This record gives sequence, C-alpha cells and structure tokens, in this order.
Amino acid sequence: MSAELAMGGQAVIEGVMMRSPHRIATAVRTPSGSIAIQTWPHKPYAKRSRLLGLPIVRGAVSMVEALVVGIRALNWSADQAMPPKERTQGWKKSVATASSVAIAVILGLALFMLVPYAFARGVGGAGSGQLSFHLLAGALRIVLLLAYMALISLWKDMRRIFQYHGSEHKSIYAYEKGGPLEVESAMAQTRFHPRCGTSFLLIVALLAIAFFAIVDTIIVAFFGSYPSALVRFLVHLPLIPVVAGLSYEVLKLSGKRMDHPLMKVLIAPGLWLQRITTREPDPEMCEVALTALRTALSRENSSPEGPVAAT
Repeated sequence: MSAELAMGGQAVIEGVMMRSPHRIATAVRTPSGSIAIQTWPHKPYAKRSRLLGLPIVRGAVSMVEALVVGIRALNWSADQAMPPKERTQGWKKSVATASSVAIAVILGLALFMLVPYAFARGVGGAGSGQLSFHLLAGALRIVLLLAYMALISLWKDMRRIFQYHGSEHKSIYAYEKGGPLEVESAMAQTRFHPRCGTSFLLIVALLAIAFFAIVDTIIVAFFGSYPSALVRFLVHLPLIPVVAGLSYEVLKLSGKRMDHPLMKVLIAPGLWLQRITTREPDPEMCEVALTALRTALSRENSSPEGPVAAT
C-alpha cells in the first residue's frame, strides 16, 4: 500500500468514520436501519505546509487534527440517533461540545499525569532518582489506563462502539491487503491493527517514562528538585506535544515494518490492549464500516452538511 493511500478511522455512535488523504466520511446505522453518510473533502494538516509536515511536529499536529475531526464525526453520529426536533443546533451545540472537551482534557491530564506524579513522589520521596520516579509514575499511568479501558468496556453502549472499532480495523485490513471491499472479505480479517489509536496511547505512556526522566534529570541538575508534583506537572505540560510527536513516529514506523521480528515485539503490547478496546463486529457493522471506507476513497464532491446518502 502506498503512503498516499493510507487510511485511518474511528468508531462513533452506531458507526465508523474513515479518513483518506483527500476525504473524510462517516457512516452510521440509523434507527430505521438505513445507513446515513456524511462526507467532506479534507487535506491533512501535516500536508498543508512544509513546517507542519516535519517529523515529530506532524505527530503533534495529527493529534490535534484527530481530536477536531473525531469530535465532529462523533457529534454528527449522535445526532443521527435522535429525532430531528431533539437535536441541538447552533451556538448551544458548539458551547456544549467545547465544554465537554475541555472537561475531558482536564480530567484526563489530572488522572494520567498529576495523580501518577503525586503517587511517585509519595512512594519514592522528593529526592528519588528521576528514572525510578518515572518508572513508578509510568507504571501507575499504565495501570490506570488499563483499568479505565476495562471499566468503560463494561458499559453496554461502549461495547457496541468497541464492536464498530473492530469493524473499522477489519475493513482497513481488507483494503490494505487488496481484497474486495465486501462484508465477507472484511469479516475474515483480524480486528487487531498496529496503527490503532489504542496502541498510540500505550506508546505515549511508555515513551513518557524515558522522555521525562531525561528532561527531569537535566532540570534537576540545573535548578534542583521539584517542590511539588503540581510544579512538575506544569513543567511537563507544554512538552506533551513532543511526546505525542515521538509516539506518532514510532507508530508510523510500526505500520511500515509490521513483519520485522523486533517490531513484532514492540507492537505486541498495543495489540494485546486492543483485546479490550475492540470486539468482534457483526456483518451489519462491517457493512457500515465498508460504506464509510468506500465513500472516503471516492473523489466525488459532496456536501459537508448532513447525511448526503442513505442506503
């Protein structure tokens, strides 16, 4: 598969969003049983300027892009499950979305960064070595990540989203292997994919241990120990895009070298984690995912607003 045809996706409510280098398409199963489709032309942020396409920078940019595109697709999929009169429109919807995202980001940073730092400081003490400190913090971060994913997987609605996540992976695999974009071909594929966002989260958690251990060793050597976990967190906060950028490069490399013995070892934990975040889909779910995939691969112009097709 050429790099120009690399595909990505995301499970949404009762559907899947697919993103090609030139188009984004979201397909969802409506309450009536039909498939509604939203599509719009899209040029990846990293390809809009030479600066944004630089290694590491493109990873941080892609993280922001994934958040923006994903929220748009998720909001639209939620609308399709509701009667038209009950759908929130205009500025109220924008405010509600922005508020939800802000709260989620704040809670996520507190849970996966501030809490592990406070834990490591409490267990190891303020004067512990930076590597041991981040090994403790990183271990708790990974435990919290696993616990969080396992907990939300118990939610019935989330399990369906995880099934659609599996259908997304199966459909992309069918495409990458050059097979027909049909339900039978997709259902035969594995639901575990090395370029999954789940794997990305685990790579971020692991790289953060080494990266921040190095950064803190330098900072402590010049300025002394951190006075609190909060100060350490605030110093690290602007460096998160760098960790995301490095993780993106690792994930990108793993997708190109999946058959290398060393790479198989490195990507294995991410694939294991997908046993939680993906579930085996049914044929109807794969039909939705394939509809989004075929639409994203199409170069026809379509309106970006509302369902532009239904089957």
